[in-house]
Amino acid sequence: MARSRPIPAPATVAFCGAGTVAGAHAAAAVELGWRPVAVASRTRETSGRLAARLHTATAEYADLPAGADIVVVTTPPARHVDDAVRALQAGAAVVLDTPLCRTLAEADRLVATSDTHGHRLLYAEHLAAAPLVHDFVRGSRELGPLDFLEVRAIQARPARDASLVADRDGGVLFELGVHPIAVALLTAGHDPIVTVGATLQPGDGGEPDEHAEVTLAFASGLRARVVAGWPRGSDSVWDAQASSAIGVVRAEILPSMTLEHNGEPVAGPPTRTALGLIEQLGYLGQLAAFADDLTQARVPVSDARFGRRVLEVVMAAYRSAGRAGAPVALPFTGSRDHTPLEQWRDSSP
Repeated sequence: MARSRPIPAPATVAFCGAGTVAGAHAAAAVELGWRPVAVASRTRETSGRLAARLHTATAEYADLPAGADIVVVTTPPARHVDDAVRALQAGAAVVLDTPLCRTLAEADRLVATSDTHGHRLLYAEHLAAAPLVHDFVRGSRELGPLDFLEVRAIQARPARDASLVADRDGGVLFELGVHPIAVALLTAGHDPIVTVGATLQPGDGGEPDEHAEVTLAFASGLRARVVAGWPRGSDSVWDAQASSAIGVVRAEILPSMTLEHNGEPVAGPPTRTALGLIEQLGYLGQLAAFADDLTQARVPVSDARFGRRVLEVVMAAYRSAGRAGAPVALPFTGSRDHTPLEQWRDSSP
């Protein structure tokens, strides 16, 4: 087992996966002065494109971390555990893309490995570091006890490589829904979820579910609504609204960045770099905060345990959908070896 390395300034970084999300992380890493040392992906073609952009070398998955201080893992969820554990055991820190993994048993392994290696794993929920989301969460908490919370993420269905469509582990709720669930959890703070109810609309073209509506019942009595959808031919809408007896806060991330308090616009923080949406969506802030956490030996806010909390909600939602929307209690007591899709298909009253 390799000893965890201290993170220098600037750090070196390797990319395990080379798609769009890896590109966003790469742009943020370069802005922070991190030096790319390797890119690995399913094919030399995909790794070569990002490597050329970063003026660095291509590699095989097994070559990583290739001496890097930090490895950014954006491979498909089926690879997340092996790719993240390999990097941690080699002494690198890990930025792990959403969703965390496919099963709660895999999540347990990631949490245990992260604990063993100094909590040097960031669950890369970029919205947790987005300035607008930060302001929304802070404004919501200033309202006192909430009586309404809704978070939505609706966008066009992603294009699929045919090789990635088969053997899916879940649909829109598993892949896109983790983001609004995370925002709901951050907004509720220490208020625990007691039950999860959900309805899922099956999709076509290989998609298990293309629209999800989830109800989160919190211990305080708050009932939050989370919506995730892949409609055809629709504009993207990512927004959140919270209210109490004394006010309302609303944030819109897409199609435009806006924040309102009681219907009045609130000026958001300025973009400080040329990265635009990449900065606004939190990619830059989360990497900067992670580097600081590593230097100070702090546990990241969005760590492996937070990723497991999000995945637990996802599992309960799929299980609820398989039981005609009946609420499922948390902590989750169902199978920890089932994927979300298996929770949905195998559930019975």
